[in-house]
Amino acid sequence: MEKLIEIKDITVMYDTKPVLNSVSLTVWKDDFLGVTGPNGGGKTTLLKVILGLMKPASGEICFFDDGKRTSNLRIGYLPQTSPIDKRFPISVFDVVASGLASGKSLFGNFTLSQKSRISELIAEMGLKEYAGRAVGELSGGQFQRVLLARAIVSRPQLLILDEPDTYVDKKFESQLYELLEEINKETAIILVSHDVETLLRMVKNVACINETLRSYSGEELKNIKNDG
Repeated sequence: MEKLIEIKDITVMYDTKPVLNSVSLTVWKDDFLGVTGPNGGGKTTLLKVILGLMKPASGEICFFDDGKRTSNLRIGYLPQTSPIDKRFPISVFDVVASGLASGKSLFGNFTLSQKSRISELIAEMGLKEYAGRAVGELSGGQFQRVLLARAIVSRPQLLILDEPDTYVDKKFESQLYELLEEINKETAIILVSHDVETLLRMVKNVACINETLRSYSGEELKNIKNDG
């Protein structure tokens, strides 16, 4: 298996208190990694380290592309709280398009292939009829689907979802997990959730974080499922 991320013995401190203590973890190129643990256990801190938003006090994080060390990865990220103000007068299409807009104006020209990709994802999210509408007209669940499309439109190497069950409406929940299975065919996924039952059903590996980390491989997960 090809490594995508290797976290080596990292410790992260808040003031004098360790939030992550000597944590090591490997994320594989085709991984679907579930991350769980109690509130305050360090799940969000781990995500921040991976996203480069926080530096560990000690240890190292390494990224790989086709087996070679690289300085960064293409990462799609959907946090628990929205990075876009729904009061801003912007359409569903343009929000999703902003995931492709690196290095140019949000309202710059896109290729026919890019426009097709945007429209395709909007349809997959069940929002085709809303493509030209302002995001302020959407329900909370619909808006989060738009943000998910925005996170994956660039075909990232890694997709990080932080507690998706807190913002996805029940009507779309089963469709979401089917979609994630398709995304995982070409993109590694890290899914943070308190819903252990969902994690065991969906993921290939699990990391349980409560300051330290205990990881479970696919084979161990099979045993857990069988025992359950």
